[in-house]
Amino acid sequence: MSQQQSQHTSSTRSQSARKVNLWGWFFTAPFAIIFLLFLVIPLVYAFYVSLFTYTQVRGSTFTGLANYARAFTDPIFLAGMGRVVLYTVVMVPIQLLFALLIALVIDSVKNKFTAFSRLVVFLPYAIPVVIGALMWGFMYSKDMGPFATLFDLFGLPTPGFLTPQGIFGSLVNVVTWQWTGYYMVILYSALQSVPHELYESARIDGASEIQIALKIKTPMISSSLVMVTIFSLIGTLQFYTEPTVLKNSAPSVIAPEYTPNMYAQALAFNYNQLNYSATVSFALGLIVVIFSIFFMRLTRKQSGLEG
Repeated sequence: MSQQQSQHTSSTRSQSARKVNLWGWFFTAPFAIIFLLFLVIPLVYAFYVSLFTYTQVRGSTFTGLANYARAFTDPIFLAGMGRVVLYTVVMVPIQLLFALLIALVIDSVKNKFTAFSRLVVFLPYAIPVVIGALMWGFMYSKDMGPFATLFDLFGLPTPGFLTPQGIFGSLVNVVTWQWTGYYMVILYSALQSVPHELYESARIDGASEIQIALKIKTPMISSSLVMVTIFSLIGTLQFYTEPTVLKNSAPSVIAPEYTPNMYAQALAFNYNQLNYSATVSFALGLIVVIFSIFFMRLTRKQSGLEG
């Protein structure tokens, strides 16, 4: 009798487990369907398209990886890639430094303005990227922007924000303004999980607030710093929206092929080279993956992925 009861109990448990699994599949099905339809299938199709070459004489012919060999020797693609790598080297450290500094200050200063300060710093991220870029394009204007008016008041020439010499710093400023608040919120949230007993012990031992920030707080949130760096790295290598919007204000400075993403769009919509456009997009994606994996391995210990 006990054996029959045991078999009945195990059967009941297996049925319950199956029901739980079915409900799990039911609730995840909408996301899975959307993910499949709008990400996986388009990516597979784009990769398939990138294996072909279209000519008016022969039409669409299968050329395998020939387009990829062309992309990695294409001077336009390589020049655009060089630009985004330079932006990455400059923008990523600046964004992380500002985000970490602001997060540490807000975490240390506890007063009634703390929540308001977080909101003010985060606000630029809440503004759509296109609107933010349009706003900065107006501010950079040499004829009617507020900077032009301000410099005119002092009888000074307006800086060439949208000139070949100034466009790099102008774009760095726009992206830093847009994203620093987002990274700050991530780092500030990580600081809230650090036990405050550590700070009290350090203060008893005579540590200053700067020493606590540098030697306790920052190392304790190293995994969040790595995550934020990866986010910034991926976003910068796919640089697109800000230069595309500012291109209307400085068409002679920002070419349609200024970044790899802009080059892929120009190939598809300006030159009708859909196959090569897909190739350039996948080549950029491959480079982004390589950079991300390299950085994750380089920071394996800090991100908690060792072992």
